[in-house]
Amino acid sequence: MAIAFPKAKINIGLYITGKRQDGYHDLCSCFYPVPFYDVLEILPSDDYALHVSGLDIAGTTEDNLCTKAFRLMQEKHGIGAVNIYLHKHIPMGAGLGGGSSDAAATLQLLNELFDLQLPSQTLKDYAASLGSDCAFFIDAQPALCTGRGEICRPLPLSLHGYHLVVVYPNVHISTAEAYRHMRPAPVGYDLAHFLTTHEPEAWSTVVFNQFEEYVLAQYPDLALLKKQLYESGACYASMSGSGSAFYGIFKQPLANHPWQYPTWQFAIQND
Repeated sequence: MAIAFPKAKINIGLYITGKRQDGYHDLCSCFYPVPFYDVLEILPSDDYALHVSGLDIAGTTEDNLCTKAFRLMQEKHGIGAVNIYLHKHIPMGAGLGGGSSDAAATLQLLNELFDLQLPSQTLKDYAASLGSDCAFFIDAQPALCTGRGEICRPLPLSLHGYHLVVVYPNVHISTAEAYRHMRPAPVGYDLAHFLTTHEPEAWSTVVFNQFEEYVLAQYPDLALLKKQLYESGACYASMSGSGSAFYGIFKQPLANHPWQYPTWQFAIQND
């Protein structure tokens, strides 16, 4: 038996820097892990099965990234069948990376369960083949991510002592459609240097998620949500990924909030 608690992430700054020949886009973003977890348990079994509880997940078992991670390890290393139990807490389609985190945790647990002794870099390579931000979750430490999001350079950034509020308006935003409206361009400043030399209070006029321009124009309620995060005392607020979750970084816990949307609050601690 092997158990893990896959984390979510937020994007602090997200810039589309180029269009690639393989059809993907190059990006530049800080991925920051946050204490918002799914639960994953894997047991040896005679036949493969994926059991999902908590939030509903669209698609078939074979579509699920946990299954794709298992099939990859089965193909590469001939591992036996397992039952995977996934309790889904991180909302899907929110820009929080929950599915990618589950896939990375599946690779790590299978490596442990079958004593494959695969090095971290091998797991990262496998993860990158499953999804653009999967590799980040192998270490799940603050990182400047480039390429498709799979090239991760550790970043000495800590939000220890701050409080994070995540609001999920449950609006489906097509990532492919959002990318079609992006105009790739250089970031224009050193994102890693700025984030590590300035407090979050200084980020709001410099650090942006490039997807917001398109998304906020399409969904005025989300523009209001971001405005309300600042009005509630956030020192920095942004959309994560291509949405639709927004987050605010606060110096103090938020006692009350005006949103009818699902909202979570976390104290950020150093792991």
